[in-house]
Amino acid sequence: MEWIEAKSLLSKVSFNGDLWFGIDYIMNLYKGCNHRCIYCDSRSDKYFIESFDRVRGKKNSEGLLYFELKKHKTGVINFGAMSDAYNSEELREGLTRNALKKIAEFGYGISIETKSNQIIRDVGLIQKIQENHSASIKLSITTADDKLSRIIEPGVCVSSKRFEAIRKLSDAGIYTGVLLTPVLPYITDTVENIEAIVKKASESGASFIYAQFGMTMRRGQREHYFEALDHHFPGLKERYQRSYGDNYGCEAKNSKELAKAFVENCEKYGLLYKMEDIVKATPKKKTMEQLSLFS
Repeated sequence: MEWIEAKSLLSKVSFNGDLWFGIDYIMNLYKGCNHRCIYCDSRSDKYFIESFDRVRGKKNSEGLLYFELKKHKTGVINFGAMSDAYNSEELREGLTRNALKKIAEFGYGISIETKSNQIIRDVGLIQKIQENHSASIKLSITTADDKLSRIIEPGVCVSSKRFEAIRKLSDAGIYTGVLLTPVLPYITDTVENIEAIVKKASESGASFIYAQFGMTMRRGQREHYFEALDHHFPGLKERYQRSYGDNYGCEAKNSKELAKAFVENCEKYGLLYKMEDIVKATPKKKTMEQLSLFS
């Protein structure tokens, strides 16, 4: 794997972290991703990542993280914002696993979003992190159909394998849920798909599910997506162009219907779905709560 220089790893979020799973810091140990999801926002020109499908690791990440964890105030570190922390290189290089060991040592919390069932390898470390802080794990699932998953997310395990990972994490006492985003107009934007994902999430032991009913379409991302549409869904690109033009945000045309079905099914199965409720319900150890009273 190619290695790149990095001056730091932790970035303090510039927004209210409670708007996104209560995070305080964002960390990307890798640059690029080889899951090859046809819709990925991170491959857009905005982020200046050349050869996005090629994964590169950040040199001396363990040492950098050690000094930053000593320097910063404890909080929740987010993995997976730009590059999935469980890409195929992680099995060989272990940057994510080494980072989790350091985070457990220094008493920080974690929030991880991933499409990979590789995360079950680190169940023990995540449990250890929960002993002193908090952990919130989200498996990103866009379709309940494995056949469709292989088309739109060809470089990662199918959706059913992710539901299995949710079950293993949940059974281990880890706060786990589903990130149902993006919803692709004319591909995954059916009531049947939304209902199936919520039902499977419940059956898998998920505590929550968070959804957004649309997708982004930035320059760079758009061209890659349209090329994939031409290959797998002939004629659909033209429908996008007629419906959305050059819009950045492409909300599903039936988003209100989808949202209604989503809420009804979440309430039916007892799943949290509002961000404030998901954050509030995140398990926190008593020592952490006591520290916050005197900080």
